[in-house]
Amino acid sequence: MFEHFIAAARGEEPADLLLKNAKLVNVFSGEIYETHIAVYNGIVTGFGEYEARETVDLKGEYLCPGFIDAHVHLESSMVTVPEFARAVIPHGTTCVITDPHEIANVLGIEGVRYIRDSSRDLPLRVYIMLPSCVPATHMETSGASFTAEDLVMMFNYPRVIGLAEMMNYPGVIYRVPEVLEKLLTAGDRPVDGHAPGLTGKDLSAYIVAGIGSDHECTTVEEAREKLQSGMHIMIRDGTTARNLKPLLPLVNLYNASRCSFCTDDRHPEDLLSEGHIDYLVKTAITEGLDPVIAIQLATLNTARYFGLKHSGAIAPGYYADMVVFDNFEDFNIRQVYQKGIKVAENGKFLGEIRRDLEKMPLRSTVNVNWNDLDFSVPLPANINGKVRGRVIGIVSDQIITKNLLEDLSVYDGHVVADTDRDLLKIAVIERHLASGNVGIGFVKGFGMKHGAIASSVNHDSHNIIVVGTNDKDMITAVIEVVRMKGGQCVVSNDMVLASLPLPIAGLMSDLPIEEVRDRIKEMTDAAHELGCLLSDPIMTMSFLALPVIPELKLTDKGLVDVNKFSLVPLFCDEE
Repeated sequence: MFEHFIAAARGEEPADLLLKNAKLVNVFSGEIYETHIAVYNGIVTGFGEYEARETVDLKGEYLCPGFIDAHVHLESSMVTVPEFARAVIPHGTTCVITDPHEIANVLGIEGVRYIRDSSRDLPLRVYIMLPSCVPATHMETSGASFTAEDLVMMFNYPRVIGLAEMMNYPGVIYRVPEVLEKLLTAGDRPVDGHAPGLTGKDLSAYIVAGIGSDHECTTVEEAREKLQSGMHIMIRDGTTARNLKPLLPLVNLYNASRCSFCTDDRHPEDLLSEGHIDYLVKTAITEGLDPVIAIQLATLNTARYFGLKHSGAIAPGYYADMVVFDNFEDFNIRQVYQKGIKVAENGKFLGEIRRDLEKMPLRSTVNVNWNDLDFSVPLPANINGKVRGRVIGIVSDQIITKNLLEDLSVYDGHVVADTDRDLLKIAVIERHLASGNVGIGFVKGFGMKHGAIASSVNHDSHNIIVVGTNDKDMITAVIEVVRMKGGQCVVSNDMVLASLPLPIAGLMSDLPIEEVRDRIKEMTDAAHELGCLLSDPIMTMSFLALPVIPELKLTDKGLVDVNKFSLVPLFCDEE
């Protein structure tokens, strides 16, 4: 096999494809210059004049490596992996590094196998980082649990390249044996981090355990400390967590090689309208980042961090995953090649998608114990006067929350939602084991005046979550989610206004991504008509049970003070 590539590189055998008159963005040398690029059997074999079976004249348009998403949960696109590929390839994405911990928390090993099998034979390279935190913490109920032994077995799967985000940073720094055993399974493979706000000696302890990256930075100061301590910084811009613009001032000529771009979680609307990694590249350039450096963050830097030897550049011996674009100002993607085959042109996907990959059977995952399901909050007998309680405070465009102390409203012996003060009720219902667990609390920042919204997408254990102004609509919303065998809905006056079925693990739809986008918009519009102030209320709600992101969250077991890493009561006397 090597002989044929060598012969093709020397021009002794014709290339399969010659891209002529391209302005090559060379991510190795940092230069942009005009040349021809020869491709043989999916591999770049050389620059300059070559005889080729097919010649394409790019007429001076720019050519760069295909984009790589350094960290993404494919399930968060809410569509199957083939549908995700169909959406992102026209935007220049030719490779993603995925952490399937969403579906793993629901279906365990079966979920990882589903992502593995449904991502094969696509014109998109999908590498898998094994979920390290299933479940993320002991303060919630998930549908599965991974041991170190499970991880060792799954490291034998094809395209598994490392251990995904270690969210349980307290488990690392306090040396919980099961957590350390999981870290050891990675060996010399990369281990991703997830440590929002971690600093000082605790950060050092976390890194010493072998964790190499972080994608949770929200300020330059936080990212700089982690960078100075040797971490690879993944600059994220998803649907809810928009960290790109705040973090760009960190990047300079000297440290850029230690940074990459990632999306983490992106909804269909953003994928189809804004784009994917191309959006981050274009935005970074618009904000003043050197164009070549911006492309390096989207290509070579990520490939080097993950040890992908043949990805991330256009050079002899590298996969011919390439993006043709017009200029650095508009950054319109003209063509996309994967292994030298054109798979997209002018926003249109040209490749083939194996639809049989979407039809793999999975077991039912929505199991609710309806006995005594009740969202009422009786007034505690030992409380006199004002009722003081912990409230989850929404932070706009972030997945972090505030731990607020508020005077709660009382009616007829019960603590109730107060729409005048934007204090709504929130509940999390366990849906894996039908245990009957229900966590109840209050949240501030939705702004809804009527109705309720519910979802079976609820990071990371994905129990059913519901936010509402009254208990009746909240119950109706939960009933609808269960009826759909997983999904999302908006309810008012006991009527379902809009909904989206998510029958694949309660996380993903089997519908085309355009239809999923339209249904999400219908739900968002319905929520806004109920008075909701959030741009993406359902996405925001889906992170309110994630007990590894500060400060206050709610799981099926109750309120979690993330800074204390412990369950806390709803009512308190603290000021």
